[in-house]
Amino acid sequence: MAGHSKWANIQHRKGKQDKLRSKLFSKLAKEITVAAKMGDPDPEKNPRLRMAVKEARSNSVPKDVIDRAIKKSLGGDAENYEEIRYEGYGPGGIAIIVEAMTDNRNRTASNVRSYFTKHGGDLGQTGSVSFMFDRVGEIMYPASAGDADTVMMAALEAGASDVESDDEGHWIYTGDSDLAEVASALETALGESETAKLIWKPQAPTEVADLDHATRLMKLIDTLEEDDDVQNVTANFDLSEEVAAQLG
Repeated sequence: MAGHSKWANIQHRKGKQDKLRSKLFSKLAKEITVAAKMGDPDPEKNPRLRMAVKEARSNSVPKDVIDRAIKKSLGGDAENYEEIRYEGYGPGGIAIIVEAMTDNRNRTASNVRSYFTKHGGDLGQTGSVSFMFDRVGEIMYPASAGDADTVMMAALEAGASDVESDDEGHWIYTGDSDLAEVASALETALGESETAKLIWKPQAPTEVADLDHATRLMKLIDTLEEDDDVQNVTANFDLSEEVAAQLG
């Protein structure tokens, strides 16, 4: 789990979350609107919406923004967003999955392709890299939720498939269709989690030990994440300690 944590720390040190907070709020609100429009506007009856609201709260999205996003789904003016996945390779041959939600497929495809090209990557066909990832549910608890053994036992009893713990927290993994059920069972055992969402989990992350490759890769990922149509970016890399320190 070290790679996950190191990357998160670098993002934090760069002040990235602050810089992109308004964009993050917008992306989370978009997911809430789409989830509510596709199912029931009541989070208790709509697992995808419940997870979207939880993710928004964990990122300090104000309640009125969440409520507005749900109400927007009920009106006739809600945009018709299409969910699209792009796949390609970044600098150093790192596999990247880009999840987008757009009302203009041509615009989004053109932008994503140009980002890959500009930053030394190569956009491929759908399916060109996703076989290197597993689609799973990820539930994250802070380290204060309990020691590794306690969390492991609670997770297994709740039906989780894997747990990874370090000094910063616990990451619990489930089958993609089991996320809502496992998250609910864990709340009873451990209290409310920090996040619970579907992710693309790399099967075998590639260590990036070259500073130039790492710098260009992070720039590509930053650029992709700054696009309003892009919801999530996942890549199968880990940073060496030395490179992580230099980037930070």
